[in-house]
Amino acid sequence: MDELDRQIAELVQQDPRRSNVEMARALGVSEGTVRKRLDRLLSEGAIRLGGVVATDRLGLDVRVLVLLKVELAQIEAVGRALAAMSEVVSVYVVTGEYDLVAEAVFGGNEELVRFLTGQVGKLGGVLESVTVHVPLVLKHAIDWAPPKPPPARILVVDDDPDFCEITRLLLEREGWVVDLAASGNEALLKLQREPADLVLLDIMMEGILDGWDAARRIRELPEGGGMPILVVSSITETDYLGMVPTDEDHLIDYFMSKPVDPTSLTAQVRRLLRR
Repeated sequence: MDELDRQIAELVQQDPRRSNVEMARALGVSEGTVRKRLDRLLSEGAIRLGGVVATDRLGLDVRVLVLLKVELAQIEAVGRALAAMSEVVSVYVVTGEYDLVAEAVFGGNEELVRFLTGQVGKLGGVLESVTVHVPLVLKHAIDWAPPKPPPARILVVDDDPDFCEITRLLLEREGWVVDLAASGNEALLKLQREPADLVLLDIMMEGILDGWDAARRIRELPEGGGMPILVVSSITETDYLGMVPTDEDHLIDYFMSKPVDPTSLTAQVRRLLRR
């Protein structure tokens, strides 16, 4: 799952009845993109849609964990037998002192006693059991969300301090971590110490093709082959454009001419990071 997948999953988790159009509007993408990604996530089993019964609303206020020691050969059979019981919410095979943990709910302690003596106590292969009451649940499994990956690190390489500062503020507002370099050499030194998730690169810096030479050297780094390089340069407005090697356009992933629209810039950065 990439970041857009995670955002879609989070919106579905918040409200499964939310329409694709509403999610697309919230995420700033097309409705078709949301529909295709949601269909894929569902077909691959990455997310599942279903109803969850609020047991407390049904008067099932007694919640317990039943920890069982079971004969080794009987662990799976006992676990499946527990899972088939209507009182049991979940069953886990675990390691350590116990072999199985079952979560169950009841309308009262009398029902719990009947469950333990009349059902669990009659299971073959059970060696020992411990019952633990759960007075308060602070988080259910349905409340869990996939952990978010660390924010992408972007290296902005430009000898114009004003452009660097404006771009840094723009990208950090999107939640990305931004580092700055004023030349190709400085960029290479920083990338050797810590690779970036994307390089935003000017061309004309210490030399006319300083950025282009830096792109070539970035591609030679161990991690540089798949590192997106977004060139933002004003070279198209100069007489130096003809100096850019036309047979080496594979060095960069996208080119934007200065002055660049902030919305278009963040959109291209987001696209390249998703790729």
